[in-house]
Amino acid sequence: MAAESEKPSNKPTNHKLNNKPSLLERLSHFLLREPEDREQLVTLLHGAYENSLMDADSLAMIEGVLQVSEMQVRDIMIPRSQMDVIDITDPPETFIPHVIETAHSRFPVIEDDKNDVIGILLAKDLLRYYAGEDFEVRDMLRPAVFIPESKRLNILLKEFRSNRNHIAIVVDEYGGVAGMVTIEDVLEQIVGDIEDEYDYDEDEDNIIQNADGQYRVKALTEIADFNEAIGTDLSDEEFSTIGGLVVHQFGRLPKRDDEITLSGLRFRVLRADSRRLHTVMVEVLSDTNEN
Repeated sequence: MAAESEKPSNKPTNHKLNNKPSLLERLSHFLLREPEDREQLVTLLHGAYENSLMDADSLAMIEGVLQVSEMQVRDIMIPRSQMDVIDITDPPETFIPHVIETAHSRFPVIEDDKNDVIGILLAKDLLRYYAGEDFEVRDMLRPAVFIPESKRLNILLKEFRSNRNHIAIVVDEYGGVAGMVTIEDVLEQIVGDIEDEYDYDEDEDNIIQNADGQYRVKALTEIADFNEAIGTDLSDEEFSTIGGLVVHQFGRLPKRDDEITLSGLRFRVLRADSRRLHTVMVEVLSDTNEN
């Protein structure tokens, strides 16, 4: 019997299955015009976004990476006055409540003074204390890494990754402790702040009244505008914004859910990070015109 002749297959060959160019290929094609400087590069990236070659999040992260290469540690560090530290002279039962309250994973450990950082304590190492083992804080300390204020963030991020370290102590030109910086602080410059349920659009009003009669207020709201909207008479001679007034009353940078009462108003912190206050909730307790 004669062998049956082979019929041509209707299936597309492999090279035709995936003939749609990838995002990287489309972006590379768009960027064939080699930019001569950073400004031209940014312009090309925005053009890629406008031509739907990348989404807004991707564009923002790339711009964040470019920005990080131009920033120094001093631009984002947590100032010494705002550092959450552990004093080696304090017993565990004294500082553990502070560790729980702040919920950090790593703490600089000092000896009497914030200028004398002797090491880093990992919060997870405190489990040994609860396990009933012999516990000596000095034995738990990891070496502290000290860096200058002028170090560029892209270099610091590379060092964080290579050394598997997540925190560094920042020193000034005289060798004194100026502050601290974490890997999260650097990454936030690239991916942005993590939003929570209290965030709202920049386009929204600075003052929003909730159904329960309380006011959600941006920290950058001018005190004069606040007074006009709520009918108060807070002084703006020393501070021009609600955030400046609230931080001054606390005497420190407050944390989320911290509360303070001023002139018949209760201010509760809704959102704050390691560097600034963002949003507060204001409740009118009494006649706020009485100071």
